[in-house]
Amino acid sequence: MIVAELFDVGESRMVAWARRPHAAALVAALADPDRGWDAIVIGEYERTFYGSQYAAMAPLFEHYGVQLWMPETGGRVDYTSEHDEKTMTVLGLSSKREITRTSIRVRTAMAVQTREQGRYLGGRPPYGYRLADAGPHPNKAHAAWERRAHRLDPDPATAPVVRWMFAHRLAGHSVARIARALNEAGVPSPSAADPGRNPHRAGTSWTLGTVTTILSNSRYTGRQVWNRQRTDTELADPGNVTLGHRSVQRWNLPDGWVISDRPAHPALVSEPDFIAAQDVNAARRPAPQGGPVLRRYLLAGLLSCGVCGRRMESAWSNGRPAYRCRHGRSSAMAPDPGPAEEHLRPRRQDPSAPARPAPPAHHPGCARQAAYPQRYGRQARRDHAGRDRVPARARDHPHLGPRRCDRAGTCSRDCQDRHRDNTLTRPEGRHTGRRRRQETPIARRSR
Repeated sequence: MIVAELFDVGESRMVAWARRPHAAALVAALADPDRGWDAIVIGEYERTFYGSQYAAMAPLFEHYGVQLWMPETGGRVDYTSEHDEKTMTVLGLSSKREITRTSIRVRTAMAVQTREQGRYLGGRPPYGYRLADAGPHPNKAHAAWERRAHRLDPDPATAPVVRWMFAHRLAGHSVARIARALNEAGVPSPSAADPGRNPHRAGTSWTLGTVTTILSNSRYTGRQVWNRQRTDTELADPGNVTLGHRSVQRWNLPDGWVISDRPAHPALVSEPDFIAAQDVNAARRPAPQGGPVLRRYLLAGLLSCGVCGRRMESAWSNGRPAYRCRHGRSSAMAPDPGPAEEHLRPRRQDPSAPARPAPPAHHPGCARQAAYPQRYGRQARRDHAGRDRVPARARDHPHLGPRRCDRAGTCSRDCQDRHRDNTLTRPEGRHTGRRRRQETPIARRSR
């Protein structure tokens, strides 16, 4: 007499019994002497035992005195029979081989459909596009089931945002600046614009990762792209191999992508502009001359900004480690009220050490400090002996401020972002690139 029927619908055979809902309930009921049944009948071995799963479950069935019946063995499975054990092992390997062969056939067909036909193969449409009907499904079997094919069409609400992002990236704006502009303008993020397809995301605001993903998606050029991600398997718990494997999504390198030979949908950015945007993204600061330099940051990850509470980032300043908060410059959110950049150096001057001698009166930095106090904004510090020391570091200090750009115009990425920020935030007429020569009243009179 059949007591119950159990089906794990939607669960892969690769998942171990302990991680399948109904199979796990069956295993939990084995230890109950009042379970009401003493045998298990398997209808299809391919869906039940994958790989070596039988070898892991057979000792448990034998321990609790539960029989196992299968049509492939002609009835009851004998746990002590070497012949039955060999048969079940071969059947498990056959189930694993079936999945491998099916995966190869499906992936090969999808690669050909993408490369030669530019067919949309499913998934969430990229931000800036929406799904449109493309007629009956090209597969006759699917067409008989009244399934329809789809294609990508520009979304009137979000496509202009994508074009704006590429235009500003080509203008040299940083990813953080683009994300801040979108957040300040109140533009819905991709998760907020399509919450039905993104229930697992909060969708509160734009992030740096979201902007970077859009700017690096080659589907905006009008070509269909497939296999940007792959599915790998790894142990669910290395401490308990009987739990089997779990699926993990990982990004493929560009040489593994499958791109259509011709445009498959309307483009939001031209191919030359897309390539130029990737070159902007690949710009890096020049490597230091004289070989690699080992830099250690002992307080990395341990300091938080006293203004915004965010973790401070490590930086190398004046030949030694420093820690700073660049919230509002390298983040997607607007800065909080307070200093735009706070520096903290781990070294402190020993009070017992002799004080640094005051600079001479003819020192150009002191002359400019005295002639333009409103420009530098900070007064000279005094040491423990009451004598004047070198002025505190200010943003526009002529010697301790940002370095000059070279004449070729190739400056570092941070320097470029700082100049662009200054260009858009400072009043007109103030120089933002190379520092303007400052003359003291004495020099002006002598001329």
